[in-house]
Amino acid sequence: MPDSPAELPEVVRVARDLIRIDTTNHGGGRANGEREAAEYVGAYLESLGLVPEYYEPIPRRANVSVRVPGRDSAKPALVVHGHLDVVPAVAEDWSVDPFAGEIRDGMLWGRGAVDMKDMDAMILTSVGDLLRAGEQPERDLVVTFFADEENGGVEGSALVVADKPEWFAGATEAISEVGGYSISVGDRRAYLLQVGEKALIWLKLTARGRAAHGSSFPTDNAITALAEAVAKLGRTPWPIALTDTTRQFLDGFADLAGGGVADPDALVDQAGPASPFLRSTLRTTTNPTGLTAGYKHNVIPDRAEALIDVRTLPGTEDAVLAEIRALVGEHIEVETVVRDVGLEVPFAGPIVEAMVGALGRHDPGVPVIPYLMGGGTDNKALSRLGIAGYGFAPLRLPAGIDFTGMFHGVDERVPLDALVFGQAVLTDFLRTY
Repeated sequence: MPDSPAELPEVVRVARDLIRIDTTNHGGGRANGEREAAEYVGAYLESLGLVPEYYEPIPRRANVSVRVPGRDSAKPALVVHGHLDVVPAVAEDWSVDPFAGEIRDGMLWGRGAVDMKDMDAMILTSVGDLLRAGEQPERDLVVTFFADEENGGVEGSALVVADKPEWFAGATEAISEVGGYSISVGDRRAYLLQVGEKALIWLKLTARGRAAHGSSFPTDNAITALAEAVAKLGRTPWPIALTDTTRQFLDGFADLAGGGVADPDALVDQAGPASPFLRSTLRTTTNPTGLTAGYKHNVIPDRAEALIDVRTLPGTEDAVLAEIRALVGEHIEVETVVRDVGLEVPFAGPIVEAMVGALGRHDPGVPVIPYLMGGGTDNKALSRLGIAGYGFAPLRLPAGIDFTGMFHGVDERVPLDALVFGQAVLTDFLRTY
């Protein structure tokens, strides 16, 4: 595939342009803001003759949406959504400038190449292909790009759903990121279709002690108490607990792997680079992600704090929180900073058949397996409006690529031909469903 900018497929050019707009979201309201990216998206939609609407409830945290009329507006509308923010990138850790949108070795590199400016570009160019050809999608599309997804949607989709529910009038289903991509097991390929996601709970642990000189006999050290609690949570071996989706996933994965492995972890390990991501879908995870304590080498502080990213299987949130409190002990304060629902929808019905069918027309004979994603998307917010969400950002990936490891990772990149494939599949789906 050509690397010359003038010869690049449109989907690659749009994804590259979006990567070059630094929409870093540090969380907790600290963000560069999505306004410029939203304006880019809006201008693209306007070039197709559409009239997008913006909503910026917090300065620079812009959301943008447009309704694309379908051939049959009597059918329930479909929400096709993405987010415009990205997590921070430490430039010195990368092989390339994370916001340069560099093309190298047949791949587009940069923060957002995987999460999720690749899908944003696929959405835009799929709608563009249909409208410029004088076609329409099968049903009305509500094409929406949210702010603040990387902070749980607190300043993005949560506000949009609460303040602009009319954007989604008549919609019953939605598609977005982290599904429809391929994995390889040996010499066999399969696509993972996301039909659920774990619940999200972000906790802050606080330990309190007595401030003292750094040479003091250690009696009431907040850092020590916090470290013990953090280590317990980070090393807790949460047991496998299956849902309807994960049972179907394991059955499909066993067929792909040739069967014969009873242990789910050992079975999933055959997915190679994708195995850590997939193992997390089978159990609760409690990962420490931040520590704050102290201000001088020879001062014992009276307070220490830690951030814990908790992801539970749908419906188990309260039980997991109770267990966490028991694990860390009564002297550690546990504050819930963000909590959002888990989701699970059937791997069945017309929309699933349409997604599977679109993949099958472009990659015949390759199985599609349902899975429950370990992370979360803006489908959580849309579920409050009764909208069932799926992950369908189709990508045919080469064997051996650590695609799932690049979510929030270093040297994030996506193959150019995977983008072209995904855009073709998505266009096909929107044309026919």
